[in-house]
Amino acid sequence: MRDEQTGEEIIIKPYSAPAGGWGSMRGMAEVLPGEKPGLSTLDTLRRQNKPEGFMCVSCAWGKPAHPHVAEFCENGAKATAWELTSHRVTPAFFERYTVSELDGWMDHDLEQAGRLTHPMRYDAGTDKYVAASWAEAFESIGAKLKTCDPTKVVLYSSGRASLETSFMFSLMARMWGQQNLPDSSNMCHETTSVGLKNAIGSPVATIQMEDYDKCDAIFAFGQNVGTNSPRMLHTLKDCRDRGVEIVTFNPLRERGWERFADPQSPKDMLAGGETQISTQYHQVKAGGDISALLGMCKLMVEADDRAIAEGLPRVIDHHFIEQHTVRFDEFADFCRAADWDEIVHESGLSRHAIEAAARVYMKAERVIAVYGMGITQHRYGMDSLYMLVNFLLMRGNVGREGAGPGPVRGHSNVQGQRTVGITEKTELAPVDRLRELFQFEPPTEKGWDTVESCRAIISGECQGFVQLGGNFLRATPEHAMMKEAWAKLPITVHISTKLNKSHLTPGQESWILPCLGRSERDHQATGDQAVSMEDSFSHIYGSVGKVTPAADTLLSEPAIVAGLAKAILPPNPNVPWDEWVGDYSLVRTAIENCYPDKFANFNEQLFVPGGFWKGNPAAHREWLTESGKAEFNVPRALNSSGFAEKEGRFRLVTLRSNDQFNTTIYGYDDRFRGIRGTRMVVMMNRGDMLKLGLTDGDKVALESDAEDGVERVVEGLRVVEYNIPAGSIGGYYPELNCLIALEHHALESHVPAGKSVPVRVRV
Repeated sequence: MRDEQTGEEIIIKPYSAPAGGWGSMRGMAEVLPGEKPGLSTLDTLRRQNKPEGFMCVSCAWGKPAHPHVAEFCENGAKATAWELTSHRVTPAFFERYTVSELDGWMDHDLEQAGRLTHPMRYDAGTDKYVAASWAEAFESIGAKLKTCDPTKVVLYSSGRASLETSFMFSLMARMWGQQNLPDSSNMCHETTSVGLKNAIGSPVATIQMEDYDKCDAIFAFGQNVGTNSPRMLHTLKDCRDRGVEIVTFNPLRERGWERFADPQSPKDMLAGGETQISTQYHQVKAGGDISALLGMCKLMVEADDRAIAEGLPRVIDHHFIEQHTVRFDEFADFCRAADWDEIVHESGLSRHAIEAAARVYMKAERVIAVYGMGITQHRYGMDSLYMLVNFLLMRGNVGREGAGPGPVRGHSNVQGQRTVGITEKTELAPVDRLRELFQFEPPTEKGWDTVESCRAIISGECQGFVQLGGNFLRATPEHAMMKEAWAKLPITVHISTKLNKSHLTPGQESWILPCLGRSERDHQATGDQAVSMEDSFSHIYGSVGKVTPAADTLLSEPAIVAGLAKAILPPNPNVPWDEWVGDYSLVRTAIENCYPDKFANFNEQLFVPGGFWKGNPAAHREWLTESGKAEFNVPRALNSSGFAEKEGRFRLVTLRSNDQFNTTIYGYDDRFRGIRGTRMVVMMNRGDMLKLGLTDGDKVALESDAEDGVERVVEGLRVVEYNIPAGSIGGYYPELNCLIALEHHALESHVPAGKSVPVRVRV
C-alpha cells in the first residue's frame, strides 16, 4: 500500500532495536543523500556543538566543555544537511510554479526544493513570486509598514535566531512603539516561563549539565528524548552506568526512554550492546501527570505522618520547607484528603505503580525532574508544572547540586531570545536601561502573544506580520480560520532559508527575504562574524559558520533586521544599525549594557568551553517570588486536559516523528514507532479499536469535540494499533493542528494545548 499524498510505500512494523545504534546511522544515510550536501557538511558536523565551532540549529541541549568525537545526533545531522543542501530555489523556480500550485505540495517537498536565494515579492496578477533587489524590498516593506499602526503589527521570531538578531529585532519593535513579540516559546514552554517564575522566582531550569553527574535519581515527564533531544541519551547512559534510577511517565512508550545503543561505542556497535534507560516506565493518561504526582506526594505526606508518630526519621525535608517555602500545610492537607480511586482513575496508573515510583523518590538524596511539552501543553498545564515543583520542594530538591527542575527546550535558542528581550511583557524587558542607553521611550502596553496574535489576525485587527524564521501559519491552531484571515493581512514578510507553507498564503503584499544559515560564513565589514545562543541550562555559546553561503545574494539575519529598522524608524545616533551589522561584537556590547547581571564580559566569554552561565538565583535558593520564598500550590484539577470524559471522546496527543523537527519534515520514517511511508495515521489502543469496530489499517476521520460550534475535521487517517492508554490517541503535528481550537490553550500561559485535544473518531 502507498500513501495517497506522498506516493511512499506504507510499512507498519514494530521496531525492535534501541535508540541510537545502527538505526540512527541508517536514518542519517537515508535522509542526507536527498539533500545532496557538499563535502563541507562533513567538516561542519566535525565542528558541530564544539568550542569554537558551529552550534546546532536543532535542539537546545547543552554543549559540553569536553565533547565527544561526534557531538551531534541523528536529527542534528539532518538539520545541518537540510541547511547545507545543494538544492536551490532561485527566481527561475518561481517562474515555473504559481503559488497556488506550490500550496498543494507537501511540507517535505517544499523544503526539499532547496535554499532560497533572492528577495521575492508576491505578484497577485500572475500568482507568482518575482525577484526584487534588496533596496527595493526594504523600501517597499518600509513604506507599507509605515502606513500601519505599529501596535497592530506582529513581529514573530523562531527559536533559531541568534541572541544578536533577537536583541536587534526586539529593540526595533520597541523603538517602533510596540512589543507584539510572540515566539516559539509561546507555542511550547511558556507554561514553564510563567509557572516556574511564579513558584520559585526563575523561569528556567535551576540545574546545569554537571548536575546530572551528581544526581541519584531522575524523574522524567512528557518528553521524548529519542526524537527531541537525542544527545541527552549520552548523559542518561552515563547516569545509568553509575546506578542512577530513571523513572519515566509518558502516555506512549518512547524508545529513547527504554533502550539506547551508543553510536560512538565500539562495544555497542560491534557487539550489539545497549543500555536500559528507564528503570520504571509508567504510561499515564494524556494529562494524567497531576494525579501521578499527587499520588506520590500523598504517599510522602502519609509516610512522614507515620514517621512523626513512631519517632522515625522524617521523609519530608521540613527544615528546607520551614526556611524556604510557603503554603506547605495547605498542600499537605490537600494530599491527605486526596482520594485514591480518583488518583488512579485520573492518572491511568495503578496505586502499586505510583507506590513503586514514590519509593525511588523517597530513597533518593538528589533528584532531577526532566520534563517537556507533555507537562506544558495542556489546559491546566500550569497545575501540572506546579505539582512537579511541589514534588521537588517536599524533599528540598531545588537549589542544590544534583537536583532541580530540568525543562528540556526544543529549539536551539528559544530560551535565549527571551533573555534578550523577545517578550510581549513589559516587566520582562529592561525598560529603564533601554530608555537610558538608546534615548527613546519604550512602550509599556502589553503586546500580543501567539494566541492573541492569532485572535487579531482572525478578527482582522492585525495589520501586518513580520516573521523572523519559522512557519507560523502552519504551526498554529485553528488553521482553517487562520489561513482565510492570513490572506487578508495588508502585508506579510518572511525572513527564511527555505520555502514553507506560510509563504504560500500571501498577504495583500507579501515578501520572502532569504537569509544566511547559521552554518554559513557570515562576512561583514570587519571580517567573519560569530553569533551566540543560550541552551536549556542557561549557558551561552558562540558559534562560527564556515561554509560558503548558498548564494552571494543572501544577507545575514542581523543585516535584514537592520535594513527593516532603518526603513521604518527615524535615525537615532544611539543605535548605529550599520555599525552593528559590520561588527556583531558591538551588538553583544549593547546586550551586556542592557543586561549587565547576565552578560558581564560577553565578548571575552563567548567561546568559553561549555559556555558561560548567565546565573539563576533559584539555584542558590534566592526566591524572587511575590512571597520571597518558593511556593507550594494546590492544583485546580486532577487531570490537566481541561475537559470532561465523555463516551466516544478521546484525548489526542499531537507528536513529532523521528524524521521531523517542529514543522520541518525530513522524511516519512518514524522509525521508533514502526511507521514508515506516511504521516496520516492515528495511533489507538487495541481496546478502543475493538469498541469502535476498527481493525489495524482502517481509514477514519478525526473531528474536533471542542463544543464551540466550529467544524474541524481531518479525513483519511490510517488506524495503527499502538501501545497507548485507553482513551488517549496519538497523531502527528502539524497535520493535526487544525483540530485544535484557538481557545483550547493553557489558561495562564496561552500555550496551545496540543497534548490533550478533545476529538472523536468518525468511522
